[in-house]
Formats: sequence, C-alpha cells, structure tokens
Amino acid sequence: MVEIQMKYEGSLRCAAVHAPSRTQLVTDAPVDNQGKGESFSPTDLVATALGTCILTTMAVVAERHGWRMEGSEASVVKHMVADPARRIGKLTVTIRMHGTFDARARETLERAAHTCPVHKSLAANVEIPMSFEWDSSGVRA
Repeated sequence: MVEIQMKYEGSLRCAAVHAPSRTQLVTDAPVDNQGKGESFSPTDLVATALGTCILTTMAVVAERHGWRMEGSEASVVKHMVADPARRIGKLTVTIRMHGTFDARARETLERAAHTCPVHKSLAANVEIPMSFEWDSSGVRA
C-alpha cells in the first residue's frame, strides 16, 4: 500500500506528495480546459504512468534474462475525447528499444509490455495501440 497526499492550491493547480519518499509534484489543468498548463495535467500523468510502467515491466523481465535495455525509450501520445464526458480516448505508445535482441527476446519483452499494471488497470474503452522500434546498436541479448 502506498499513500499519496494531494492538496488543491487554487487556480486549477494541485500539489501531490508521495508519502514514502516525500517526493512532490504539481498538476495544472491544461490550457484547453481552463487551466494554465504550466505542469503535467492529471491525464498527462496517466500517460506518463503508462509509458514508465511499460519500460519498468520490460526491464524487470530483461534483468531476469540478463538482457540490457539501458537507453530504451517510450513515448505516449494522449488523445482526449468528449463522448459525452471529457476523458482519455486513446494512448498511442511507441517503445524504442536500444540494443540487440534476438526474436525470442523481442517476443518476451513485447509480451511483458502488454502486462504492465497500468495497462491492465485502464478501462477497456481506452484504446492503447502499441508499436516497437528495435535497433541494433550496442547491447547483445
């Protein structure tokens, strides 16, 4: 169990504190929803959580197999919809894997990406197309 404490600061801004580490972050409503857009919006954090969770889940599997994936990257493009309520409609994920991975490693890591807890926690009406870009620089599997 992890507690995160949030406080509304006014002007559509919230501050959050991760209780175990005391790390703080701020959210702002986006400009297209009456906010200043000076920080991540709450839905930006969902996209961020998805991308970092995918990379972390893949890294857990990679370490178990002795595969190195340092420098690998993820990007998530968030698409909002209003049908009828404003919500995340799609999170388009691109994973760029750096290193050399054989077919078995690629299949194993791609499967792991689809099992990250954030992906599994999102509602079924959020589309999550995922693509992988594999390069051959550096690390051998």
